[in-house]
Amino acid sequence: MKAMILAAGKGTRLRPFTNVIPKPMIPIMQKPVMEFLVELLRQHGFTEIMVNVSHLAETIQNYFRDGQKFGVQMAYSFEGRIEDGQLKGEALGSAGGIKKIQDFYPFFDDTFVVLCGDALIDLDLTAVVEWHRRKGAMATVVMKRVPRDQVSSYGVVVTDREGRIQSFQEKPPVHQARSNQINTGIYIFEPEVLDYIPSGQKFDIGADLFPKLVAEGAPFYGICMDFEWVDIGRVPDYWQAIQDVLCQRLPNVPIPGRQVLPGVYTGLNVAVNWDRVAVQGPVYVGGMTRIEDGARIIGPTMIGPNCHICGGAVVERSVIFEYSRLGDVRLVDKLVFGRYCVDKDGTAIDLQAAALDWLITDARQDNHARIVRV
Repeated sequence: MKAMILAAGKGTRLRPFTNVIPKPMIPIMQKPVMEFLVELLRQHGFTEIMVNVSHLAETIQNYFRDGQKFGVQMAYSFEGRIEDGQLKGEALGSAGGIKKIQDFYPFFDDTFVVLCGDALIDLDLTAVVEWHRRKGAMATVVMKRVPRDQVSSYGVVVTDREGRIQSFQEKPPVHQARSNQINTGIYIFEPEVLDYIPSGQKFDIGADLFPKLVAEGAPFYGICMDFEWVDIGRVPDYWQAIQDVLCQRLPNVPIPGRQVLPGVYTGLNVAVNWDRVAVQGPVYVGGMTRIEDGARIIGPTMIGPNCHICGGAVVERSVIFEYSRLGDVRLVDKLVFGRYCVDKDGTAIDLQAAALDWLITDARQDNHARIVRV
């Protein structure tokens, strides 16, 4: 069976991370979020996977290649052009990217699944496809119910009693929301849906295709499912996703490594004397990381591989990416990524511009630090 993963977006709401990492490659416990999607597709028999790429396309292609090591077949459709000898991404929109593949050579010849490449999901795709076919649907949106006070953060879907989609509301105020069913970005399509997408132009699934299907009375349905769905489209979402994984709220995303203390997991060859470090789980520490005596690590916290945590450092409810060196600094609800220290709400400090790169810097350098609150 065939599937499509949408991976061409720039991920602007996840900057500064997506300046150098495409959104589908954002790591969840050292594993790209898109890899979880590939594994889910394989488990449900979707072994032929097409991916549209644009922003930092090579990073995605160089990791997944043709899919052999993941037990699937994968191919890529680049959206953009070469300008001054450099690849320049120019996404065609979620629907336009699918149409480009079909125009190149008809790939989608039966029921197929479309997934956004920036969410962790644990969904019975087999059951959804069966429901879609029983309904005789051309298109099906997988929905999830959220508390009424959260609807303004999502695209709301309005259906009739039979599940037929009547309309959409994009992030409506709570008092105006006509439903608490939200669009999860998971779709089941028949090839005929491609007839509604124009060739060679930007066209979005949610903003352009779906209103067209409703207006023309196509067999267009929504199914509401109870499943794990974690969107990582924004910095706060990503921070919360790591917190949830560490607290084992996402059973399909295990904490890697081995447990060395209750709630404390490590990769290989972590240099630390746990009797001289104050640690409170849940905590994950990546391989070849050094934690000096006197440091305090309070969970839920993830520290990536090849880091150096100095003796005066306090790290609490934070996410520290690989090759980070923390001096005598107190970090609470932060994400440290290269030259940036990012608050969980997305506010970023450029450590070089703020002349704080001696305090939080690359672990491959040998710097000294003093106590500063960030």
